Amino acid sequence: MTDAVADTIAAGSSAYAELRRSILEFDLMPGERLSERGLEQALRASRTPIRAALMRLEVEGLTRREGRGWMVAPIDLSEVRAVMEYREIVEIGVVQRVIERATDAEIAELEPTLITEHHADDPASWLESGSAFHLALAELTGNLFLTDAVASTLTRLARPRWLVVRTPESRAHVRDDHRAIFDAVSVRDADAATALIAAHTAGTRERLVGFLADERTRLRGRGFSIVES
Repeated sequence: MTDAVADTIAAGSSAYAELRRSILEFDLMPGERLSERGLEQALRASRTPIRAALMRLEVEGLTRREGRGWMVAPIDLSEVRAVMEYREIVEIGVVQRVIERATDAEIAELEPTLITEHHADDPASWLESGSAFHLALAELTGNLFLTDAVASTLTRLARPRWLVVRTPESRAHVRDDHRAIFDAVSVRDADAATALIAAHTAGTRERLVGFLADERTRLRGRGFSIVES
C-alpha cells in the first residue's frame, strides 16, 4: 500500500467518524442538507474521503442522497417500527443461543455492562452502556451475523434512543429490564429470558414511537425532520 492510499483511507475513516458523531449527537439535524464542499472545509478533508464517508453512512441509514447532493436522513417513524420488529426477532434468537453456547464465566462478564446508578443522570453514558450490553450479549453467540445485526439496529435507532433517554423514567425502565434479562440468562432460564427480551424490545418500541409521535410538532420546530413513509 502506498503512502498516498494509506493517507486517503485514514482521511476517510476520520471523516466518517466525525460525521457520524455529528449526526448521532444532532450537531447535524435530521433532514439537514449536506454540501460536499462545505464538509471538505469543515473537516479539512478532500472530496474523495468525504464522499466515501457519506456513502458509508448511507448504508447505516444516517445519510441520504438528495438529487445531486446529500442530506442527513430524517427520522422515519415507519422505519423505527420496522427496525424494532426486526430487532425483537434477532434478540430473541441471541438470548436463546447465548444460553445454549456461552459458559458461565462468559455470561458473568456481561455484568459490568449493566446500567447502574452511576449512569442515571448522564444520558450519553446511559446510552453507551445500554448499547454495550446488547452488543456484548450478541457477541456471546459466536455468530458474527447476529452481532452485526444487533449493531446495525442500534445504529439505526441511535437518534430516537438519544431523544428518549433524556427522561429518567425511560432510563429506569431499561436499567431494570437489562438486569432482569441478565439474571434470567445467568440461570439459563430460556423461557424467562425470551419473554423478558421480547417485552424489553416491545416496550422500547412503544416509548420511541410514542415519544416521536407526541413530540413531532415540537421537534419540527427545533429543526428536526420527522417523517412517516
